[in-house]
Amino acid sequence: MTTAKRLPSPAMEDALLRSSVPDLPSLIRDYADHIASTQQLSEHTVRNYINDLVPLVEFLDESTVTNLKNVDRLLLRGYLASLISAEYSRSSVSRKLSALKSFFRFLRQNSDLELDQIDLVTGPKKEKKLPAIASNHEIDRLLDEPNTSTNAGIRDRAILEMLYGAGLRVSEANAMDIADVDLKTKEARIIGKGSKPRIALFGTTAGAWLEKYLHDVRPTFASRRSDSAIWMNQSGGRLSTRSIQRIVKKYALAAGLDPDFHTHSLRHSFATHLLDGGADLRVVQDLLGHSSPATTQIYTHVSAEQARKVYLNAHPRARKSKRSSGSSDSDEPNVQQSTDAK
Repeated sequence: MTTAKRLPSPAMEDALLRSSVPDLPSLIRDYADHIASTQQLSEHTVRNYINDLVPLVEFLDESTVTNLKNVDRLLLRGYLASLISAEYSRSSVSRKLSALKSFFRFLRQNSDLELDQIDLVTGPKKEKKLPAIASNHEIDRLLDEPNTSTNAGIRDRAILEMLYGAGLRVSEANAMDIADVDLKTKEARIIGKGSKPRIALFGTTAGAWLEKYLHDVRPTFASRRSDSAIWMNQSGGRLSTRSIQRIVKKYALAAGLDPDFHTHSLRHSFATHLLDGGADLRVVQDLLGHSSPATTQIYTHVSAEQARKVYLNAHPRARKSKRSSGSSDSDEPNVQQSTDAK
């Protein structure tokens, strides 16, 4: 008797133990294998997809569903209502609905289940949440934090410069190899989301710190068992995404930045500062590796919001009037209500 392959989600394993749908464990395992292989997703991402299906499995059990053929639009509307009652955010509900639809599309294609009404189920509108960014001054403080008299400090400064200077995702930085970088042209060949390649550009300062790290520091970290990774720990291994995240968090806190500042905040700041500097939206889209301009569009809202803040703080006639503080010297027009107005 063969043992079923364990899922990367302990929460799902627990939920499936209580499930009353006989085929569900094998179907979810097949689905996990399917998205991992066809979409080339990491184990971490597959776990997130499967975790988003846990509430569905629990709801089916609570609703005494024993056959997936009995799942219809009415049942799924009840499922969405249960998520909202459980006080999941709108973005979480939308994500879980997206996972559900992906799973059921897989079932339609790979089993005798029809589930035709699933695509008619719609979730709540997503909240428009502007990404957190750092000002130019805050970025300067962050980049100045590493102690560059040490090898680790030089490496960390180079990492921060590249994350901000090239707008990299942490997974993209983690995957960088020596052959991917051209210091003369200041270009890096990046494999982005969905294994999509792109060319990332970086500036003179980032290039100088990267060259110093590669020339002076990396050889001291490397060992005979080291691979071609650019970013290494002091034992000669590839620096993990978690380690890069910890490096950014450490220096962000030391620089007095927002406690929620993280690696992706550098990417947000990269995009916003480019737009503030007059870069075309399509150019920023290409540099970020976004497949749709709609994804990049949110940074135009950030720039507009920043412009509003600067205007309100800097323009003398945008500030609170003197009259509001008790002064009678205001040069604003004194608008009086007509006594015969009704």
